[in-house]
Amino acid sequence: MHSRDFSGVMVCAGVEVPYRRQVPEGTTGDLLAQAFRMALAQSGFAAKEIDGLGVASFTLSPDHAIDLAWRLGLSPRWCMDDCHGGASGVNLLQHAVRAIQCGDANVIALVSGDRFQPSDFKQLVDHYNLTTRVWLRPLESGGPNAQFAMLTQQHAQRYGLSRTDYGALCVAQRGWASRNPQAVYRTPLSIDAYLDAPLVADPLGRFDCVPVVSGANAIVVARTDLAKHGTRVAVRALRCAYNVDHQMGDGLQTSLVTLAPALWRDADMTPDQMDLVSVYDDYPVMALVQLTDLGFAPDADLRALISRISSHELPVNTSGGQLSAGQAGAAGGMHGLVEAVTQLRGEAGERQVRGATRALVSGYGMVEYRYGMCANAVVLEAVGGGSQ
Repeated sequence: MHSRDFSGVMVCAGVEVPYRRQVPEGTTGDLLAQAFRMALAQSGFAAKEIDGLGVASFTLSPDHAIDLAWRLGLSPRWCMDDCHGGASGVNLLQHAVRAIQCGDANVIALVSGDRFQPSDFKQLVDHYNLTTRVWLRPLESGGPNAQFAMLTQQHAQRYGLSRTDYGALCVAQRGWASRNPQAVYRTPLSIDAYLDAPLVADPLGRFDCVPVVSGANAIVVARTDLAKHGTRVAVRALRCAYNVDHQMGDGLQTSLVTLAPALWRDADMTPDQMDLVSVYDDYPVMALVQLTDLGFAPDADLRALISRISSHELPVNTSGGQLSAGQAGAAGGMHGLVEAVTQLRGEAGERQVRGATRALVSGYGMVEYRYGMCANAVVLEAVGGGSQ
């Protein structure tokens, strides 16, 4: 098997516990358990067949993946905690595929999610990492909004963009969300309403910042010959890169720019061949940065890219993205992955991209003093009931 070969493994399910602005009853563990049960139902596997578990969560603490495995009645041969935030979904997927290929497990459930009380979110923002706790918390900056407001200012100056340009992306994603019954915000958004919304940190307004919600996601990854039924999803290429600039860059590129050529070479595909794209969208600027890094604006004409997104010629964040569907903590790192799997399985309902067989998903996150340290991407392809 070649080191970049992802054959022999299928994604057999992708589910989401509906996100909620109101704090649900129960615990984070309850949300993750619900996602796990939904994933089993969709994949056709029984709990006794699950021999691997991966977990990403900020609020499951002090419990870990092994504690959740015990509560779920699992005795896994492979168990993993992930702490990579917006990059967690793709990161977990990479490790799960390799574990199955190496025989460490046959069927792996990957779950992510959080239940946020207001105090939980403040604790997360103030103590995200040591740098945040020591240097940013005393400034009472209120979290990452100020940092990404400054980044948006730089990006706008570099590419000659206005608030209206960033708003067009938010409006387009809200259009997708209006067709997604699980999105937190489904009311169509006009560009005027976007521009009239209160500023949070200039130039970021209310609709530029992800709403904090509670919820969970899960996928099931299995050996191809064990996959039960229906459309499965194959991994055609997956690349990760971390700490590429060691916080010395200007933030207008992510690590994706360094891995994109190899990713497309591994997949033997090009950006133009993607039927849909899910990029991590904690802020509109970061969606545009990732799309640029991945080759969707080869001439650096971001207005042309925004026009393609607005017209839905290029389906981007078809769930509505986190900007409209919500950001359920660590679940945000898996949200776009689940949406891509849902689309490729042909199960997206009113928002279904017709004939979708190929998708790109990117992850980004873990802000240090300045910018995100983690970025990864995966190319997925729908595969029918036959073998890979």
